Amino acid sequence: MAASHSASLISASAVETSLSSLKNCQAYIDTGMEITTGVALDFIQSGCDASHVDEMESVMLQYAALNRDLNQYLGAVEETMRKVRRDPPEEIPDLKELVNMTYNASRKKNKDEALKKTDKFIQFKEQVRDLRKQMGVSQESADQDSEDDDEDIAVTQSIANFTCPITQMEMVNPVKNKVCGHTYEKEAIERTIQSRHQKDKNARCPKIGCDVFDMNVSDLVPDLALRRAIDIHKKQSQSKQ
Repeated sequence: MAASHSASLISASAVETSLSSLKNCQAYIDTGMEITTGVALDFIQSGCDASHVDEMESVMLQYAALNRDLNQYLGAVEETMRKVRRDPPEEIPDLKELVNMTYNASRKKNKDEALKKTDKFIQFKEQVRDLRKQMGVSQESADQDSEDDDEDIAVTQSIANFTCPITQMEMVNPVKNKVCGHTYEKEAIERTIQSRHQKDKNARCPKIGCDVFDMNVSDLVPDLALRRAIDIHKKQSQSKQ
């Protein structure tokens, strides 16, 4: 039994090494999602047919499904290893079979509609919506797959909305608060939050009238759509000089 237990531990060690390598795949999925979002915003900015953006939405759902499957498989491996350690079997177990049993059981609960509620997909939809709004592309025209041939699309977002509520300067690297939807210059808001937390105080949203009083750096996500709108405005202003 001691020999079997030793062999089981050796097998478990090999699984843990593979598990560590598998977790690195998460970074590739995140990169793929970022690239997909960037391509979708490129299509909107260049006035491409809305069907191209819809294709990127489908790609995002595929990445979301891949991310879900990866997390479920990792969870199945970790759960299996906990069981093996807690109740060491008398014989060397077939870890692959045990993992697959747990993994397949969790997959039976999957629903494709749930993919549209994941954080990364919601952020994708928000970025697409925001850039369309800032460029004056109505959702109705996007749904009808209409094309805009005007290369000099007017940015409808006012200059005031390009201004950071902290620095009172035009933002360069805007980030959005997932809780309230307000945007700030990345460096300025992170410095503000960290300074408040170092004093054991809550960090309030600096936007006047906002009632969010407990901000965290983890609440911030890059606002790619606003960054593009600011860049477009700069180019238009420079061309008129």
